[in-house]
Amino acid sequence: MMVKMIATTSRAVFALLLLCTASADGARAQAVKGEVRVDTTLMPSLGVRKQVVIYLPPSYSRETTRRYPVAYYLHGLTGAHTDWTRFGMLNVSADSLFASGVREMILVMPDGDDGWYSDWSKAAPMAACIAAANRKEPAETYCVENAKYAKYIAYDVVAYIDRTYRTQANRSHRGIAGLSMGGYGAIKLALQFPDVFSAAASHSGLLTAMQKNGTQGGKPMYAQSIDELRTINRDYQSEFEKVWGSDMSRWRANDPAVLATRLAATGRSQMPAIYIDTGTEDRLTPTSRALRWELENLKIPVDYYEYPGAHTWIYWRTHSPQSLKWLAEHIAR
Repeated sequence: MMVKMIATTSRAVFALLLLCTASADGARAQAVKGEVRVDTTLMPSLGVRKQVVIYLPPSYSRETTRRYPVAYYLHGLTGAHTDWTRFGMLNVSADSLFASGVREMILVMPDGDDGWYSDWSKAAPMAACIAAANRKEPAETYCVENAKYAKYIAYDVVAYIDRTYRTQANRSHRGIAGLSMGGYGAIKLALQFPDVFSAAASHSGLLTAMQKNGTQGGKPMYAQSIDELRTINRDYQSEFEKVWGSDMSRWRANDPAVLATRLAATGRSQMPAIYIDTGTEDRLTPTSRALRWELENLKIPVDYYEYPGAHTWIYWRTHSPQSLKWLAEHIAR
């Protein structure tokens, strides 16, 4: 009987030890998780209040004087600011990478509507937009007074984050990334505002809307008129013209290859570091190849990768940790 009691007691002690160990492991696991929060603030360039998803790294609440680099992640067409955490699990990837020794960053995911991260030639009147809106989100948060989506990201969102959180508020510690429309936005904004962002990464980006089929001696070919654009873009052209209008100079002013050419001619010292990846089964891959050709022709370094995969969240969840790590290497040094 005594032996049985001892055995029972031993099992109880062992179970308690296991419980304590599990609790400690759980506490440690909880301790290495960052915080995801949603802020709402007025964005002057749009004239409306917008939500922003922010990921604060694990040490943010403990190290109360430390300042952090910031990486901005942009969503795709018809997407929203919550996509990167809901579908992309970006916060989970960040937790894992930071726990493995990658330097911590604040991650910021703004709401870009379907604005192509560009300043529109003209915006639909607010009332007309609200009447025509057909989206899951409230029209009042999708429709804007002024469609200045480039300035909104580069100035309004960045300024809000820098005054609200402990950031390293300079271009050297600020990067930007995105998928699809957001991949275009990330590369374009970094080239358009090189004093704001020092590194940019694109996953499956539509990196030019001007590309024609085929090449000429390896060189990508581009539309030279609005009629050519209407032919090559077909179903999307009417939406594109809402953003860039029918003036070819506006299209060129928002094309990453043109922006890279202009920046290379005026100030290579502020040329952002550039990362591009795309799926081999992705219909937008030719646009990534075209921009790689243009950058290499300009002698601008680019980290370029193609992997098996299509234009899907499976692909983006798989490869977004690479852009996180790459950005940390460039802005968290």
